[in-house]
Amino acid sequence: MPFFDKPQAELPHYRSSSVAPADFDSFWAATLAETRTHALDAVFTPVDAGFPLFDVFDVAFSGFGGHRIKGWYIKPAGQAPTGTVIKFIGYGGGRGFVQEHLLWPSTGRAVLVMDTRGQGSSWSPSDTADPAGSDPSHPGFMTRGITDPKGYYYRRVFTDGVRAVEAVLTRPETDPSKLAVVGGSQGGGIAIAVAGLEPRVRAAMPDVPFLCDFPRAVGLTSRDPYGEIVRYLAVHRHAAEASFKTLNYFDGVHFAARAKAAGLFSVALMDDICPPSTVYAAYNVWPGTKAIETYTFNNHEGGGVFQDRAQVKWLKALGF
Repeated sequence: MPFFDKPQAELPHYRSSSVAPADFDSFWAATLAETRTHALDAVFTPVDAGFPLFDVFDVAFSGFGGHRIKGWYIKPAGQAPTGTVIKFIGYGGGRGFVQEHLLWPSTGRAVLVMDTRGQGSSWSPSDTADPAGSDPSHPGFMTRGITDPKGYYYRRVFTDGVRAVEAVLTRPETDPSKLAVVGGSQGGGIAIAVAGLEPRVRAAMPDVPFLCDFPRAVGLTSRDPYGEIVRYLAVHRHAAEASFKTLNYFDGVHFAARAKAAGLFSVALMDDICPPSTVYAAYNVWPGTKAIETYTFNNHEGGGVFQDRAQVKWLKALGF
């Protein structure tokens, strides 16, 4: 894949054309208030996953609409963690298996891995359904309910992410001053949204994040998942205005601007799934302490294990 986006020297100065809706904050405040009318009912059931160095729990809690969301909670065996990381999964994947999530517990921290509702059939299994329906949509998740912000798929997912933070805070060993969110691609986009909605998150680590700068991303890249929106609009020609109006309530740029946490981003300059300028669109408006790791010759795999190492080092420097 060649360099196809803005020159690297221009990226730190790029600003998205996306402007938050006037009722962006009230929309999300009402969404979370409605969700909190349902009891969180966070349940952590111990399981023997065959890893004696870790305490493993099968998690369930009530997310958007009171729908039950699954997850894993893993911590070092028999000791309090030095901090807690809430992990979100990339597009099409589910919580998968315990052994996929041992990085953070191996560093002395706890991790809560949130299952993504309705996904988990592309590359990693899931145990969480999405009971909500939608209007006609293109195969995938990007256009489910896209003509109405209240019915859009990611309204449910981002709310689930906030509830995952609330769930881990019910654990007696959780230090509320040491909460971090992490995720790659879709997981990075969810991490940005949760950091913008939940002020108790102290650190955010979005890795090659998706769901940022929709006006630029849609049409710039021919790859999915943004391509799902293009193909939907090619059929529903009349729906472009309503669709982009909806997407504006879910743009990572607006959540990034509201984040209270320190931020460590990553970007890959040959990434044709999440173009570099769209990552910088969120990074450039992030307030406070922030850093970005650049992988010049990588596509959407980004830094991979190199970014894992960078995240561990960065979080330690923050005192987690």
